[in-house]
Amino acid sequence: MINEVPASNKVVAITFDDGPNPIYTPQVLEIFSEASGKATFFMIGEQMGKFPEVVKKVAAQGHEIGNHTYTHPYLSQLTQEECLEEIERNESLVEELVGRTPVVFRSPYLDYNHETLSLLERKSYPMIGALNLEAQDWEQPGVDHILAKTRDCVRNGSILLFHDGYGDRSQTIEAVRILVAELSSQGYQFVTVSSLLNGQI
Repeated sequence: MINEVPASNKVVAITFDDGPNPIYTPQVLEIFSEASGKATFFMIGEQMGKFPEVVKKVAAQGHEIGNHTYTHPYLSQLTQEECLEEIERNESLVEELVGRTPVVFRSPYLDYNHETLSLLERKSYPMIGALNLEAQDWEQPGVDHILAKTRDCVRNGSILLFHDGYGDRSQTIEAVRILVAELSSQGYQFVTVSSLLNGQI
């Protein structure tokens, strides 16, 4: 699992899971537009089917859409055939909506086993993790907690994880707004996970 990519430049990849969401995803887009940065959105197929216009808006603004499966299951509990279907249904929908397939993958709950890994290898997907898992923004632990546990993880090439889908994400939005402003003032640039992996920074 890739949690960071060594980089000589001040770059970070900020990622969002479980969207798209019609309330919170557009707020994330606004934050990154103001910072002239890009983010990676690991989207769930079921959510993309509900909010296709949000998906198209994310892609149109130059952000990356990553594969986060179709229904957000625990992949280690599925057969290899079921896993493959989860991944490929997501791919097909992204291609249908924005004209290209995802090239990065994050497993729901960061759950996987040996079979999952061999399947991803066959599909040429890097498995993307993150450094700031202690921030636990999905638990709504408070803006200060999210920020404190994330600041500790910021360095060149960090991959950071937040959520723009499922439930009330207002704490996440507020924390990301503050974090992006702070990191911008420190000279950091915000890039997609693919850019980080390909050294296009």
